[in-house]
Amino acid sequence: MQSLSRPILQTKAPTPLLLRALTTTPSTMGAGDTGAPKARGFLAEKDQFQRREAAQEAMYIRRQEMEKIEKLRLKMKESQRHMAELDKHLEEYAKSQGGEQN
Repeated sequence: MQSLSRPILQTKAPTPLLLRALTTTPSTMGAGDTGAPKARGFLAEKDQFQRREAAQEAMYIRRQEMEKIEKLRLKMKESQRHMAELDKHLEEYAKSQGGEQN
């Protein structure tokens, strides 16, 4: 019974158990940590927030590239229409010169 009633920590000057300060150490995070568990494999260095951010950046870049491609397609259609008009004018000029009337 005596071993159960002894204080767990003995100091030189015994203090009552109620007066001892209970301390806990706060958990600290490193720079860039968001508290998510660490991933494994090829994504070991990225947490969920970083993967989401990378996906959003990739979607933004893809959207920008698609807009550029659409502008180029419109420009190409306009150039093709202009070339067709020039071909038409060349054919009319050739006919008026009598080249195809022989």
